[in-house]
Amino acid sequence: MPAASPRFRAVLDRFAPYRPGRKVAAPDGRSYKLSSNESPFGPLPSVAKAISHAADGIHRYPDNGGVALIEALASRHNVPPGHIALGCGSVGVTQQLLAAAAEPGTEVLYAWRSFEAYPTLADLSGAQSVRVALRGDRHDLDAMAAAVTPRTRIIFVCNPNNPTGTVVHADELKEFCDRVPPDCLVVLDEAYSEYVRDPSVPDGLQVYRDRPNVAVLRTFSKAYGLAGLRVGFLIGHEPVAEAVRKTMLPFTVNALAQTAALASLAAEPELLARVDQVVAERGRVRDELLAQGWAVPPTEANFVWLSLGEDTTDFAQACEQVGISIRPFAGEGARVSIGSREDNDAFLAVARAYPRRH
Repeated sequence: MPAASPRFRAVLDRFAPYRPGRKVAAPDGRSYKLSSNESPFGPLPSVAKAISHAADGIHRYPDNGGVALIEALASRHNVPPGHIALGCGSVGVTQQLLAAAAEPGTEVLYAWRSFEAYPTLADLSGAQSVRVALRGDRHDLDAMAAAVTPRTRIIFVCNPNNPTGTVVHADELKEFCDRVPPDCLVVLDEAYSEYVRDPSVPDGLQVYRDRPNVAVLRTFSKAYGLAGLRVGFLIGHEPVAEAVRKTMLPFTVNALAQTAALASLAAEPELLARVDQVVAERGRVRDELLAQGWAVPPTEANFVWLSLGEDTTDFAQACEQVGISIRPFAGEGARVSIGSREDNDAFLAVARAYPRRH
């Protein structure tokens, strides 16, 4: 008789864990990582100095409440401190949200394709995912509103959308929010908000103020360049923020992360000047791809989307041969992060030479 093995949750039998962007290298050692939407810049000297000083105290637990960081964020965004909850990146806050609101018998609604972690975290919460297909690479908010049922607890609106970079505009978001029942939470996932230049894209922090069922996710991983330290936050009305704080794993935002986030807020003008450089490169890369004949939707994030269909895997392999990693979604398309000018030129050379079959 075979030995019994430990028992685990049934959901794991059909569970596909989140897969981070890969890093590859060409035979000559060259490597260009354009698969994870990271900042191409290292930390600012003032931020690196603050991290170095904080390292002397890592034998102590961090402030579990993140009081100094929350106060700085409250001042920066002109919101009450009680409206803020911290987490291990915005994905960590997403997990906290689901732990607070989702459970078996409930539904979590989001566009698809969108952020890859949504189905993973929804499955773990026990809720049922309801995916609403994009329409022309954009959220179909009419279809999403029609898909809401009494079981819907959370709706994620990723704006700009990952991986397409497309956006929801202020007028359509207002109409959508007006149609959502007040006991259903609308979460505006704005991980890429600092890269937005389209004036018709709403600032979620203005939308949430008079809507108790709207909350906003932000992160220090992208524009602030702290992906390796993992710190994100939610801004929502007190009942929402309080529920998210209750589900945070103790000490999940470590001391170095809190210190780096505080230093980054203090250095924000310098950091946002770097963001302007990424936005300029984004425009250059998209313009060149369009000139090459590729269809690339307008993007307000730090990446571009290529609808490659059946060529997706082959195109990704062509990139890997010269040491470029991108983020392919087999049969659909590929997301390509905006890196340094050298990184981007290497990618554009592959795109220019690629023998398209469709």
